[in-house]
Amino acid sequence: MRQNNPAVTDWVRPEICALSAYPVPDARGLIKLDAMENPYTWPEGLRQAWLKRLHNVDVNRYPDPRAAELKQRLRVNMSVPAAAEIILGNGSDELIQMIAMTLARLGQVLLSVEPGFVMYRMIAVFTGMRYEAVALKAEDFSLDAPALLAAIERHRPAVVFLAYPNNPTGNLFDEADLVRVIEAAPGLVVVDEAYAPFTDASFMHRVGQFGNLLVLRTLSKMGLAGLRLGLLAGPSAWMSEIEKTRLPYNINTLTQLSAEFALSHQDVFDEQTRAIRGSRQALFGRLAGLSGVTAFPSAANFILLRLAEGRASPVHASLKSAGVLVKNLHGAHPLLRDCLRVTVGTPDENQAFLEALTAALG
Repeated sequence: MRQNNPAVTDWVRPEICALSAYPVPDARGLIKLDAMENPYTWPEGLRQAWLKRLHNVDVNRYPDPRAAELKQRLRVNMSVPAAAEIILGNGSDELIQMIAMTLARLGQVLLSVEPGFVMYRMIAVFTGMRYEAVALKAEDFSLDAPALLAAIERHRPAVVFLAYPNNPTGNLFDEADLVRVIEAAPGLVVVDEAYAPFTDASFMHRVGQFGNLLVLRTLSKMGLAGLRLGLLAGPSAWMSEIEKTRLPYNINTLTQLSAEFALSHQDVFDEQTRAIRGSRQALFGRLAGLSGVTAFPSAANFILLRLAEGRASPVHASLKSAGVLVKNLHGAHPLLRDCLRVTVGTPDENQAFLEALTAALG
């Protein structure tokens, strides 16, 4: 029998071959401060009540395809305007992909800023859209509004993605600048509020005020990363079209029940969020006092650091050797030269990081 062994590169799209898969390092045995997770687990009483609820769940049937009860709980907890429609996704990544799939046509542009969330670029490639990016200002990572507005005029993007606060820089863009972008954009503008629990700034209440504004949220950062649940809110005319790209039963039964249960105990997560905000302020103060470290103000649950030239990778390796995993961003974008990003952990985790960082800096 003749063996059929076609060359992979003869069939896989060249733009996919050129990509690297999203990297997720092995964090076993390490203090995990690389992925912007809530470091706090559930109180034992809440955990037992959750397990009791799960005990009565059957998984031999498909989940509620509309996740109606969960949507209603999210609408209340996230203050989604009554006139807005909601779509749920397997994390916000799936929702970003659904938006791109809905809009992708030959030559259509997905526009964002850099440094920014890498999935915008990757999903543009996945869906065959053309990706364009505008650099943030080098000194403070703020929005270069004139350059962005010029790019909108030049490229006429189908969609603009802006993270608010931005990842990986942690800063909030000027609200008036975002309004100018929404008003100037010929297509959709998606304000990605993944880090909403750690700031009081939001565009959620403005959904419906602009016909082209969508707001993206996730439950991952508030403490439910393992459930993989994201939310998209927007005007019904857009949402009804995006809904067509949603795979059936994309939110499984256990996620629906667990998220609804967790959201009925929002006060627990609000308390954890307050603790993280306080720890962020304390950690920033300690970092700002270290010689050879520039810490950038953050409205998220992480802090971006710039070290002396050539020091980011060696310090990253030294931290890992000391049992602390942070994100090495050196090489990810020219504006992130010599940068590391550290998630705000528990006070003990933050102290361990600071001690390991001090030792690594020499």
